[in-house]
Amino acid sequence: MNAILKAALSRMIYTGTLIIIDSSGKSQTFGDGTGEPMRFRINSAAAERKIAFDPSLHFPEAYMNGDIDVLDGDIYDVLKIIFENTGATVAKEPWMLAIEGIRRATRRLYQMNTLTRASSNVQRHYDLSEDLYKLFLDTDMQYSCAYFERPDATLEEAQLAKKRHIAAKLLIEKGHKTLDIGCGWGGLGIYLAKHLEANVTGVTLSQEQHGIANKRAFDEGLTAQAQFNLQDYRTIEESFDRIVSVGMFEHVGIGHFPEYFQHTARLLKKDGVFLLHSIGRSDGPSYTNAFIQKYIFPGGYIPALSEVLPHIEKAGLVITDIEILRLHYADTLRIWRQRFMENREKAKAIYDERFCRMWEFYLAASEAAFRWQNLVVFQIQLAHRQEAVPLTRNYIEKEEKRLKRLECERSSANSQVETKESVAGR
Repeated sequence: MNAILKAALSRMIYTGTLIIIDSSGKSQTFGDGTGEPMRFRINSAAAERKIAFDPSLHFPEAYMNGDIDVLDGDIYDVLKIIFENTGATVAKEPWMLAIEGIRRATRRLYQMNTLTRASSNVQRHYDLSEDLYKLFLDTDMQYSCAYFERPDATLEEAQLAKKRHIAAKLLIEKGHKTLDIGCGWGGLGIYLAKHLEANVTGVTLSQEQHGIANKRAFDEGLTAQAQFNLQDYRTIEESFDRIVSVGMFEHVGIGHFPEYFQHTARLLKKDGVFLLHSIGRSDGPSYTNAFIQKYIFPGGYIPALSEVLPHIEKAGLVITDIEILRLHYADTLRIWRQRFMENREKAKAIYDERFCRMWEFYLAASEAAFRWQNLVVFQIQLAHRQEAVPLTRNYIEKEEKRLKRLECERSSANSQVETKESVAGR
């Protein structure tokens, strides 16, 4: 094995049992011998050198390109041992820390999300085949953190609970003009229009999402209440009673935080409410993982609260509530990963083996980061006025219970209509 890689791993892995077969066929064991052994093979000396130099980029690249094969368990099991040993700091050697320092210093260059560049970056990820996302997402195509009210909740139940939880915090009344920034495939906007009778405008930069969201609104008979535009939020001029943004803020880029909050503050009416749902860091500012930046979310950045709050304050908005969702996204990603692996051959038919390895690593590493590193989800409720929302949180649970009843009533009514149509058709 490459001597530098061997020395680095010896200092990095001190618990568990990680067995690596190098490119010459020799086996090296790292850790204290406890737990279930995990083995993988590095298939080339070149891959060993690259991993030793820059593991955060070249380890996932090696797996993606077939230069690493996992022999026991899967890539998630290997990452579990690595992350449990390293925590949030995988790079520990001087040259690795130097590379990290360069990435931290240049992070703004990669996050310069102009109107043109932001559109291109979003399309690289979200304009992948709809059939791919259907392989692992819930039936409503929610591509963000679910909300597990019970540990045994299904993904569909948890994603519905997420929409209900967000809707409760928005305090929407019938007819409220509501803006959904980064509307995805339209699931949340349709929920708000259907159950709360809001007038929803959703915006996305993904052509795939734009077409699907509008088709879904048409199929639901909600085109008068839910419209989805292929548009950057920065080009919107009208004002709204409610604004919601779920899973979009991670694509803004740190250099654009002032612009984001100044613009949303202008869009929000003086008595309005804004709910921001975003992945965040629990240990302070950092930079985007090199593999994620290059292959998954170009231009993206996961912020710490300390980087977000000053810009909220400068925009003149009032923070009325902050909730931190901890392991909810880890559980969401676990189910996504399991579903993807169950449908891996279908994904391979859509793309190829290299893509499947890339996607598998992305889902596994993301789940591991929420379980053993520094990632959480925060929901920040914002307003212009302190009295825009109730003074206690009691209203959230009360509204969630009301919405749950509405969902059940609509589901029951729809079932009765379907039964009658089925009988009439015989």
